[in-house]
Amino acid sequence: MILETTDLKKIYGAGESTVNALAGVNLAVEKGEFIAIVGTSGSGKSTLLHMLGGLDRPTSGSVTVDGQAIFSLKDEALTIFRRRKIGFVFQNYNLVPVLNVYENIILPIQLDGNRPDAAYVERIIDTLGLKSKLQNLPNNLSGGQQQRVAIARALAAKPAIILADEPTGNLDSKTSLDVLGLLKITNQKFIQTVVMITHNEEIAQMADRIVRIEDGLIVAR
Repeated sequence: MILETTDLKKIYGAGESTVNALAGVNLAVEKGEFIAIVGTSGSGKSTLLHMLGGLDRPTSGSVTVDGQAIFSLKDEALTIFRRRKIGFVFQNYNLVPVLNVYENIILPIQLDGNRPDAAYVERIIDTLGLKSKLQNLPNNLSGGQQQRVAIARALAAKPAIILADEPTGNLDSKTSLDVLGLLKITNQKFIQTVVMITHNEEIAQMADRIVRIEDGLIVAR
């Protein structure tokens, strides 16, 4: 099991304003799986993704990534673990505007003080069709191209899991399907585990498995 949660709870506020964002989530993901987590707005899916990625700490419960209980780590160690083991693809791309495409792709590896695996990065670039864009700055790219760069960046450090938060939220329907097709290809080609949050049922159908969350609880898996 590459990813596992046990009785994961997240409570915001106190008294009458208490919100149970997660009410005891148990989830297990196998290495190489591509799963979609779907739910309406306010269902807890984004909160769950933040917990899976160690971006926020739960009220109680545990998250284990690649054998490591991530919330047993102190903040600095968790930051390092996250950089090495978890790739993120966000709706807003989060590219660094003053860096070109290639520099954006290898940035997390450099932040870790390592050299990129040049052959592996080249395979990713070829797979995602970015070879002719490596010297471009992000503002010279379309939304779909920027999201391809974000996927390449997430893959480059060879993470245990990729977490994609509404990765097609800012894209038109055709570009969305193109980007999701590429995520699926990278999942299969690099045996990369992908956990994707989406409210789009059509996009969710591209995953190996759909997990539904309502009121902070998984209701179908």
